Amino acid sequence: MRTRRTTTVALVLLAAAAAVTGCRSQAEAPEEASGTLEQIAERAGCAPDLQTDAAELRQAKCATDDGTYVLTTFATDRGQREWLNQAKDYGGSYLVGRKWAVSADAGTVKQVRERLGGQVETTEPHAPHASQSSGHGSEHGAEHGSDHGSDHGAGHGSEGH
Repeated sequence: MRTRRTTTVALVLLAAAAAVTGCRSQAEAPEEASGTLEQIAERAGCAPDLQTDAAELRQAKCATDDGTYVLTTFATDRGQREWLNQAKDYGGSYLVGRKWAVSADAGTVKQVRERLGGQVETTEPHAPHASQSSGHGSEHGAEHGSDHGSDHGAGHGSEGH
């Protein structure tokens, strides 16, 4: 009787482990990418079209089978967080890794995540774009005035932050 109970418990545990593993593998992304803009772009299968090359950040447009997006790398974690906080005022989908981000539509972000890992962050716009041009976000708003449309994420930040 003891052997039967042990076998039953072992089978239940094995089934539970298989169920958890099966669910996890579908939702998990690969290990998060790291490195330079060029190294991350290579992992994504992108030939980066460099748009901004500054000390605090580098940005490139990428066009792959996954879609069109902007890949941004940051010199510091703080710089990345500040950029994301400002970008989120405009809404959109972002794939975020340590010291890098991808700006694109939600479908493209999901596809790129399969190559780069990272966390998906999606937000709705917080304020009308016109109000961003004066006051607190004036510099940010001026940079982004004409690149917002139905393909918001792909052009977001292409002029630099």
